[in-house]
Amino acid sequence: MNRALLLISHFLIFSSFSLNTNAQKLSSSLSSKEDTLKLLGSKIVNAEFAEQRFRADSHFTRVLVRALQLPYSFDYAFDSLGMISRLYSPDSSFRIFTWQVSKDENVYRRHGAIQMNTNDGSLKLFPLIDRSNLIVNQKDTVSNNEWWIGSIYYKILKNQYNNQCYYTLLGYDEYSRNSTRKRIEILYFNDQQKPVFGAPLFVFNQDSKNSTVQSRFWLEYKKNVAVSIKYDDDLKMIVYDHLISETNEKERPETYIPDGDYEGFKWLNGKWVHMEKPFNFTLEDGQAPIEKPVLESKFPVRKTNKKGN
Repeated sequence: MNRALLLISHFLIFSSFSLNTNAQKLSSSLSSKEDTLKLLGSKIVNAEFAEQRFRADSHFTRVLVRALQLPYSFDYAFDSLGMISRLYSPDSSFRIFTWQVSKDENVYRRHGAIQMNTNDGSLKLFPLIDRSNLIVNQKDTVSNNEWWIGSIYYKILKNQYNNQCYYTLLGYDEYSRNSTRKRIEILYFNDQQKPVFGAPLFVFNQDSKNSTVQSRFWLEYKKNVAVSIKYDDDLKMIVYDHLISETNEKERPETYIPDGDYEGFKWLNGKWVHMEKPFNFTLEDGQAPIEKPVLESKFPVRKTNKKGN
């Protein structure tokens, strides 16, 4: 009996040593690739000519994919890559990388990928293909990862309704020479576990019979003006700046600036319901629209506990 216990003890020590050695090798390999990515990222941002920036971006993408192909790369944070956004979902079922490369002051291209958290550590990756310039009706379009309205994401929220998880992404888009956009995007995974962007969850009238509904929301405003879209933990709401045209030209988004007031959205019965005065919110649960959310089954979750940032 003592001999059996001794053998088990030796086996556990050897297994622990083996796992630690493998983890160290993985970390070392990923760290080396991270150093390369950091250098390429600097070129994407700082290279003098557009051709150099796009070449660095192409090389960056290839190196990132090779890094992610290493087993259990999901848990490696790539903390030194400040030029790209790296966000884990609140339930750690996936993480999303997003970044941009500029051709000039008027043309930006967003790139990204969704890495799923797999049980066996293998890579399940969905590339995000920016088709913003080809999507005409962006407020109502529901699409997949190959028809992505590009944004650089800085926050992920999770809500659940009728057994469907919805992830709300807050992001920004440099957009053009004269204006910037901040966007609220919906992401969910369909029955085939493929990503879907957009869902008719933004309601602009609390009366469901006369409500205006759209699939995503954004603000467009004057370049280099500070505009906020953020989630308020105390209010349990998305709160954003109310904008007005500083020249009284409502048709020109590039003239829009904050006026010191705020609007917001509150998650009620499976919808983001618009609140004109979020700091005076009095609506009780049950008064908002309650119809079932529409899912696009023809388009495009899992575990751990890493937190997005």
